[in-house]
Amino acid sequence: MRPPEQPVTYRPDPQIMQLAEWLATPVAAAQFPETRLRFANRRWAGSVGLQDWRDEDWVRHLGRFEPLPDNLSEPLALAYHGHQFRVYNPEIGDGRGFLFAQLRDHAGRLVDLGTKGSGTTPYSRRGDGRLTLKGAVREILATELLEARGVDTSKTFCVIETGEQLERGDEPSPTRSAVMTRLSHGHIRIGTFQRLAVLEEPEHMAQLVDYCLEQYPGPPPPEDAPGRDQPAVILLHQVVERLADTAAAWMVAGFVHGVLNTDNMNISGESFDYGPWRFLPKWDASFTAAYFDHQGLYAFARQPEAVHWNCMQLAVALRALADSDPLVAALDRYGGLYEAALRRRWLWRLGVMPQDGESDTALIGAMERQMVATGEAPDAAFARYRGWRGQPGTEFETLLAARSFVEGAEPLPDDAPSLVIERVEAIWAAIDRDDDWSVLETEIERIRAHGAALGTISPAGRPLA
Repeated sequence: MRPPEQPVTYRPDPQIMQLAEWLATPVAAAQFPETRLRFANRRWAGSVGLQDWRDEDWVRHLGRFEPLPDNLSEPLALAYHGHQFRVYNPEIGDGRGFLFAQLRDHAGRLVDLGTKGSGTTPYSRRGDGRLTLKGAVREILATELLEARGVDTSKTFCVIETGEQLERGDEPSPTRSAVMTRLSHGHIRIGTFQRLAVLEEPEHMAQLVDYCLEQYPGPPPPEDAPGRDQPAVILLHQVVERLADTAAAWMVAGFVHGVLNTDNMNISGESFDYGPWRFLPKWDASFTAAYFDHQGLYAFARQPEAVHWNCMQLAVALRALADSDPLVAALDRYGGLYEAALRRRWLWRLGVMPQDGESDTALIGAMERQMVATGEAPDAAFARYRGWRGQPGTEFETLLAARSFVEGAEPLPDDAPSLVIERVEAIWAAIDRDDDWSVLETEIERIRAHGAALGTISPAGRPLA
């Protein structure tokens, strides 16, 4: 989805209050020594009717958290559990963030303004509830490039530097602090359902299922799906469809999320919560993003399997409301949905017209083998071969030369954006060393131009949101 050409009217709609009594805890935002606006996503502000905000409005509402009109009167920290690296943890929840507001966007969707780094909550455990400025800058970059590459992702809406010095074990300290606000399609996670299952609250789970079906609507299950009229079964079919597409989107983008725990899986299918993410420097199945992922559980090529495993945990939780067989039938669709989404997205990035499943899969496999053999960076390869009309030489080039291209598809510039770790660190160094934000601003402009050149991916399958 692209931002609207014409801004819309601000429409508050705090639907979460239907569930807040048992799903969330009211909290207060931290009081920061300073609030300096560093990034405001004016490109997306018009999608929720906030296009007229001045700098002081961004700071007042998203730095000092003055409530928005007719919206949540106080922030809410949401409760959930989750598997973290396949170990169940019941002691998590919104530990350094909260839900600040809910609004309707230009497409009529219910969207959230949620924070990261806004202070401690009852779920903080031993954390300080803060976010480093570097972490916020990294999330700006991740969300901008993923959006440009057609990934259904949360938007980094605002970053405000807060004037505190933070101690962190995984980066030079003391380091600068920030509070960030995301614009996202919901914050209901697989872990939200897991918590209700463990607490044995089927009535609340049924309410949550109804809420998700109403606020994040999707297509019905296939005609032959068992139990296709049961709300829990319908929801699982929709989540499987969405997350299969999300996993495929990450793979085609050359993106490694890093921490694919069940509490990081959004029911809406939207990609979010970016910590130790990386983009591939080369096509490497074993590449990991998190330095603490010693077993490679969430390595690049294992991401589809990890997402499927997470869908299985949602099915386990939904057993409180439905029998196993229809839930298993929904899970069984994942593989085929993932493969179809991978083909659709890969061909889109190349600017190639689809042919048939076997031929399209052969083309993808040939490109993968070529990238592995040559060591060419995926970003460079996709840019060079988009709309390619050269003389065939390799197996992949021979297959590509026989294909039809989408009208207007042309090879992208040699300097197409590539957020490998060295580039990310260089952008951060300019900010940290010289307080030079122009490098980041220029990179965002390049990324958005890249997205415009790629265009909008076909909504075949499920619409991007």
